[in-house]
Amino acid sequence: MAEEIHVTNDEEAPKKPAAPRTFTVIGVTFRDNAKSYYFDPKGRVYRVGDKVIVDTARGAEFGTVSIANREVAETEIVSPLRPVLRAALKDDIARYEHNRKIEADAAAIFPKKAAEYSLEMKLADVECAFDNSKLIFYFTAENRVDFRELVRDLAGMFHTRIELRQIGIRDEAKMLGGIGPCGRPYCCSTFLTDFGQVSIKMAKEQNLSLNPTKISGLCGRLMCCLKYEQDNYEEARKRLPRVGRDVLTPDGRGHVIDVNVLCETVRVRFQNGDNVEVKEYSADDVKRIGAAGAASADAKADAETDDLPPENDALADGEEIDDLSEEIAALTD
Repeated sequence: MAEEIHVTNDEEAPKKPAAPRTFTVIGVTFRDNAKSYYFDPKGRVYRVGDKVIVDTARGAEFGTVSIANREVAETEIVSPLRPVLRAALKDDIARYEHNRKIEADAAAIFPKKAAEYSLEMKLADVECAFDNSKLIFYFTAENRVDFRELVRDLAGMFHTRIELRQIGIRDEAKMLGGIGPCGRPYCCSTFLTDFGQVSIKMAKEQNLSLNPTKISGLCGRLMCCLKYEQDNYEEARKRLPRVGRDVLTPDGRGHVIDVNVLCETVRVRFQNGDNVEVKEYSADDVKRIGAAGAASADAKADAETDDLPPENDALADGEEIDDLSEEIAALTD
């Protein structure tokens, strides 16, 4: 009788990656802010423009549906996903409108009260909690302000808890919103969740004008959008020689006078006696001379510009940079 032989394969078949989890959410905006936040509709269907009461870290808040029910991946959600408590009732809408009136009255009173106490404070916004439990004043000031007496005075007037929060100039722009030089609403007030590190070096590497008025946002600081394409520029520059280097081309040795990072092309100058000729080549058609030495010099040049402080980081801490022109001069010298 033939003996049966069983062959086993120790290597298991590769498992298919599990499909990412998805959640049904709606997008909600608050007050005049254009930024949408995701909430769990709890099985109910909402349309864009519906008024809702949602659970937030600060309690129940009134909002407007900006994105109807949709499925999103788990990676797009900031945990925990808070629920929609209910569709706004007539009483909720009336309370919200009443709160906005309180905010308008508070905004009119605040500058007068600050002047009474000789406090140099610029009011950015006033926010009244939906349940009237507190009134928050956001303001900017050049220095720290002792506003304890002012808080007590305001609490006696509005008969609620008063909070005064000093914010930076970029936070003020984010809160107030507006239209940027590109013609679109501010990035910070629409979709940015935090202020990334931005430096003047980014503007130089992208061949932008180093005129402060051209690379600064309406907050007076470097535009956050300088960072959006920076990684692509850095990767492309690794394949390109620096301006001022000598390179070998199909037509011989020449001197780099310009590079186009987006097109990845190089303009090379050839000099034969009194005759000067300029030609353009793709990055693949030129070869650096003394690559090791050039790489070392390029790294040193990068280190020198990296020593400049990241201008927007200072803003995150509420600090001020007195003159952006001085830093640009340091970079271009």
